Amino acid sequence: MATYALASWATNLTYASLTAPVIDAAVKSIYNWAGCAISGFAQDAPQIALNTTVAAGFGGPATSSILGLNVSASNEGNDVAFADAQLAAFVNGIASHVDDYDDTHLATVIHPTGVVASALLAIAEARSQSTRDGGPQAVSGAEFLTAFVAGIEAELKLGLSVFPQHYDVGWHITSTTGSIGAAVAVSKLLGLDTAHTQHAIGIASTQVIGMQAFFGSMTKSFHIGRATQSGLLAALLARNGCTSSLTALEDQYGWLNVVSTRENASAEFAELGVTWEIEANTFKPFPCGIVMHPTIDGAIQVNNETLAQGKTISPDSVTAIDLRVNPEVLVLTGQTDPQTGLAGKFSIYHAAAVGLLYGQATPAQFTDDVVLNSTVVALRKLVNVTTDETVAEDAAYVNVTFSDGTTTSKYVEHAIGSLANPLTVEELKTKFMDQVTKQIGSERAEKAYAAFTNIGNMTDVGTLRTLF
Repeated sequence: MATYALASWATNLTYASLTAPVIDAAVKSIYNWAGCAISGFAQDAPQIALNTTVAAGFGGPATSSILGLNVSASNEGNDVAFADAQLAAFVNGIASHVDDYDDTHLATVIHPTGVVASALLAIAEARSQSTRDGGPQAVSGAEFLTAFVAGIEAELKLGLSVFPQHYDVGWHITSTTGSIGAAVAVSKLLGLDTAHTQHAIGIASTQVIGMQAFFGSMTKSFHIGRATQSGLLAALLARNGCTSSLTALEDQYGWLNVVSTRENASAEFAELGVTWEIEANTFKPFPCGIVMHPTIDGAIQVNNETLAQGKTISPDSVTAIDLRVNPEVLVLTGQTDPQTGLAGKFSIYHAAAVGLLYGQATPAQFTDDVVLNSTVVALRKLVNVTTDETVAEDAAYVNVTFSDGTTTSKYVEHAIGSLANPLTVEELKTKFMDQVTKQIGSERAEKAYAAFTNIGNMTDVGTLRTLF
């Protein structure tokens, strides 16, 4: 009955059911996603996706925004920033994930917002401009947030029910669960009943996508874009009568039993609306695999202390960089010799080197040029990694030995951005502004920040893009 339980809960969820901490977490998740989507559009992957689709002549009426296009949507007659809902959802999904700067639910390593928010904004904008079904249908901020939370909770509870086995076998859990979360969210926004939502879940679940072999390539973010499209399409198909299986998740040959060797969906779904997973969402301070963040945190601390002492950091002044980390670090980010910026996001060796050398780890440190920089390459070769099961995933030991015989050591108990050491509201705004200003300028970045942080109070979320 897992499929019914999930669909029934989502169908009956109301805005009044959402607590203040849940709403706060939802709004933070949305504006963090928006910053990533706007900034990420500067990367090749989303632009290839957009240009390829447009050149092929695919698509329908331009109703939904591509957030990172550097044009002002408020200009009268300007539709350059818009595409049909499926394409906009696809491109925004890719853009929001390509920098690996998006949110993370640490218990499942799912990046939950990209798929759900990209699908929801696209359909909200399309409904706002609809010429069908009686004309435009405004989606209020309260309706948007309710649907968003429904999708996020569906995605994360589903992830918990199969983690870690589903992940360990090689699936990209963000996209495999994300399409179902998006289907639930869009179904909620469309006002589908329980049975139609069950069909939407089934249609999304059969479109399972994403394997870890593609981490470090553009295809990783493609998983997110395609899952976004899949969930959006699943809800629309279900609304219009496309049937699926009412037991799509729990069936012997359904999602839970096919993609995992263990599942506990009934128990997890019983906690829907009781334990809110969105409250355990975290926001990245560094644009790379989250298991590397403790090491980067420690390396930056060593950099700051070293420079304060008047010493320099270079391959000549450093003889060894020794790390003691959780075993998952090498499993997920063990690339020793990355050749691209995307691959560098999954290299603990690169992460330690740039944190120590630059004293920061921003998108600028994960470009092709920096990954191939001779100084960075030389420092990477000095990194030695020891794994230790007693070291928590948000912790790390960093020890740097200098050529003069001195050492500097740092123990990071809880990395910045972790649940125990989260980014502050001020730090989240700084992150947003740094990302978005580079793409659309500081004045419009301020307007975008104001728009997304106020999303809950809007009477028509479909007009949000016109505010910046």
